[in-house]
Amino acid sequence: MICAWRFRLGPVRPMLVVWIGMGILVFAGYGRSEACLLSPDHAGLTFPVERMDPVWTCKLQAIVQSYTTVSKVGPIRTALSESMYRHLLDHPPFTADVIRRLHLGLYRSEARGPGRFWGDDGQGTKGTVELVYEDPTSCIYFLEGTHESRLLPRVTGKAVVFLRIGITRDANGSEAMDSTLVAYTKLDNRFLSGLVSLLHPLVSRVVTSRLQKGVETVDRLGVAMKQDPQRVMAELANSPSLPEHHVAFLKQALRDRQSTDKGRSDGRSIP
Repeated sequence: MICAWRFRLGPVRPMLVVWIGMGILVFAGYGRSEACLLSPDHAGLTFPVERMDPVWTCKLQAIVQSYTTVSKVGPIRTALSESMYRHLLDHPPFTADVIRRLHLGLYRSEARGPGRFWGDDGQGTKGTVELVYEDPTSCIYFLEGTHESRLLPRVTGKAVVFLRIGITRDANGSEAMDSTLVAYTKLDNRFLSGLVSLLHPLVSRVVTSRLQKGVETVDRLGVAMKQDPQRVMAELANSPSLPEHHVAFLKQALRDRQSTDKGRSDGRSIP
């Protein structure tokens, strides 16, 4: 009888092993998912991390919990209406083109898929930016990139950037945007990460300056649009032509702003 049971179970045993193995893997997967918890609190701000796609939790946690540097920038006020700010934020390639044409910076950007962009700040920092989460007041990004300069060797790393957005009014009563960024960076090179006590001030200064410069450049763009909208539209009309729907949106946004801007005094209109 025992032999008979052994005979019957023999062919089934490999399947049992597979099922048990799959159960262990599934259990381990759930265990890792349960273990990966990303705090919602960052530099005094709270973000809805529980609303992110769960596949990002472990990836972001690995950076946030073992970061090389953490930086907070802002709030920085930007002279843009909410609709214009969000349009520029959501379309980095177009924004980079506008900034270059107005000689406000050397930024370049290309779309690399839904919510994913490659960028180059023209000063040694290049990489990809991926939108992880977005709502009316918060954005969360995952970045991978490199930085080269005379002060630092070529370094590669990853970063998590939390962005808080707030609508406000400037001194003239015009709509403006406040931006606050919290960035966690983690160097890929273990040796460089091990020298964090020596590199921290330098790396932190580089990260902070890049974040601040990015927001301040967008503010300068907003000021240019407000002070001389005709020049902005003239520059955008130059060759090579920009995507028509972006130009049309910007032109309408400038017209809307002119009609409500109480600080405008020169009477010029958008062509």
